Amino acid sequence: MSLSEQLWAANQDLVQVSLNHPFVQGIGDGSLPPAIFAYYVGQDAFFLEAFARAYSIAAAKAPDWQGFQVFHELATGVLQELTLHQNYAQTWNVDLTTIQPGTATRQYTDFLLATAWSQPVGVTAVAMSPCMRLYSYLGEQLALDGIPQHRYTDWITTYSGDEFAPLVQQLEALVEQYAADTEITRSTYRHAMICERDFFEAAWVLKQQA
Repeated sequence: MSLSEQLWAANQDLVQVSLNHPFVQGIGDGSLPPAIFAYYVGQDAFFLEAFARAYSIAAAKAPDWQGFQVFHELATGVLQELTLHQNYAQTWNVDLTTIQPGTATRQYTDFLLATAWSQPVGVTAVAMSPCMRLYSYLGEQLALDGIPQHRYTDWITTYSGDEFAPLVQQLEALVEQYAADTEITRSTYRHAMICERDFFEAAWVLKQQA
């Protein structure tokens, strides 16, 4: 079993919490209130900008040219994902230029960027891997019975699609190449998975209270 597979298996409790979260299930069946999704779109766009920066930092620190190229390719994938969010923003009347990050968003982005600056590229790849693997998994699970047709169809199509899966594989290949099975690797992966759970929860709770 690869290191990525071991880390994924060790965090199935958090994976299932995310899958069964009412935010994710609401995307799956189309019942998620639009105001909650609109909030999420803005927060996720802010997050993705930090995600792209973390990839770029890792690229600069990569010990070989191949790693440099792959990290940059992954950053390009994030920029394409941001284009999707810009389309969402127009649909849901979200001004991405005025977004202020919520606490969960800031905690996640600060963690990613601090890891990228202070840790070797293998640990950075580990910190970023849960986001990619989890979204791919969520998309696949929500599309198991076919992609439903409702207001969140594009989200499910994106993360269950053939274009996203190779990006996950590229990142996990970097984990295998550069990371070691250490305590910091395992704690970093789990912390990122906790941040994912908290990200969904923050969107759900804040807009429930609004």
